[in-house]
Amino acid sequence: MAERLATRFAPRVRRLALTPLIDVVFLLLLFFMLTTTFSRLGEIDLAPAAAGGAVGTATPPAFVQLSPDGLRVNAVEAPLDGLLARLDPLAAEAEEAFVVLVSLSAGPTAQRLVDLLAVLRARPDWQVRVLD
Repeated sequence: MAERLATRFAPRVRRLALTPLIDVVFLLLLFFMLTTTFSRLGEIDLAPAAAGGAVGTATPPAFVQLSPDGLRVNAVEAPLDGLLARLDPLAAEAEEAFVVLVSLSAGPTAQRLVDLLAVLRARPDWQVRVLD
């Protein structure tokens, strides 16, 4: 009888519950996934043109007009791939810093503007100005 009482009132070994542990691990995983940056985002500097001011170079600036479906350089259609080839002869004639004025028509997406500015930033000696 003493053995029965001893086994009845003996401390039982409880098994570890894994459900709360899995919940905590999942929450930690979710937290670190949402707070971690996986890629570096680059910055594109938008230099607006001065309102009412002249550009200040002897060479006239190149005028690039961006629309949702196309691109014009000095009123002539041009593909984005051939933009630098179209602007290089104009830049060669420039005595001072070459200025590119970018005008946005109604409707181009921000991604198209970023693509255009990324192509133009390949030439760091050019001054790129975005018109309002």
